[in-house]
Amino acid sequence: MHARAVAVVALLTLARTAAAEENDLVLSRLGTVASDGSHVIADNQAFRSLSSELGTIFAPRNLAPADTLGFSGFQFSGDFGFTTISNDQPFWCATEESDNCMAGFDKSGMVQTFGLFARKGFWFPLPSFEVGAGAVHILNSRMWSGQAYAKFALHEGFHDWPIPSLAVRGAVGRLFGVEQLDLTNVSLDISISKRIAIQGTFSLTPYLGYGFLWIVARSQVIDKTPNIAVKDDPNDISMNFVFPDQDNIERQRIFGGFKAKYYVFAFTFEIDYALAGDSVDDVTGITTPCDTAPASEKNRCDATDQSGAQATYSFAVSLDF
Repeated sequence: MHARAVAVVALLTLARTAAAEENDLVLSRLGTVASDGSHVIADNQAFRSLSSELGTIFAPRNLAPADTLGFSGFQFSGDFGFTTISNDQPFWCATEESDNCMAGFDKSGMVQTFGLFARKGFWFPLPSFEVGAGAVHILNSRMWSGQAYAKFALHEGFHDWPIPSLAVRGAVGRLFGVEQLDLTNVSLDISISKRIAIQGTFSLTPYLGYGFLWIVARSQVIDKTPNIAVKDDPNDISMNFVFPDQDNIERQRIFGGFKAKYYVFAFTFEIDYALAGDSVDDVTGITTPCDTAPASEKNRCDATDQSGAQATYSFAVSLDF
């Protein structure tokens, strides 16, 4: 009886783990069955716009001043983020939270994330060098992004002088937990900061920065009718489709915040503002924009990123050693 009870609990736990969360993707909703029922037409523009906003949610954040930790320093941190999305746009109907893509679908306007990171300062290969790695998770989903970065302080120190620190940082992120989508983020930022010491035990460091974000989105095979097995209906294989590979999505970001530190305890707050997307997927041999393409050719048109401007509000607590 005891073994049977353990088995039942295990099965219930696995069933709950496998259940979809409200922020999990349902990319099959961005495909429309052709009028003759022979195949599925992928909506290129909706896929590009959704990938752009999702990539911005997972975009690596600085959450640190321009100064590095120093070659003997290291840090452990946890952070929370709240990112706005264009929840009134139809491409966001492709989540479990929305029942379908019909008019009036319901999707909250902000997505929450949680992250864990470790950072370490080094002297080699360049003075004032720092690397970090961690993971970011969208709450109420199975999506995770593994992330890593390298930062080089072009100028730091001289805290008693009215000269700011200056640094450049490159970062990369890779999405996990989604079978239907491959998503990679690459970012390059430049930032300045100035540390202000207060009574010798407390410091406040405001910082500002600007950066570029490149989002690489690739579709896997998507089943428009997942409840129908091919073994039961061999013709159902025609309901499988993919979104064509697209040119890289480009976004620009402005960010600013501050880091307050006492002894080894630190609190950081940051606001990131990503400008609305406008990059275009220029399909070879195609000159028709997706906006004017007929419904039957939404998968063979030049897709424009229709993502809106997005703001991310983040705070982190950390231990700096």
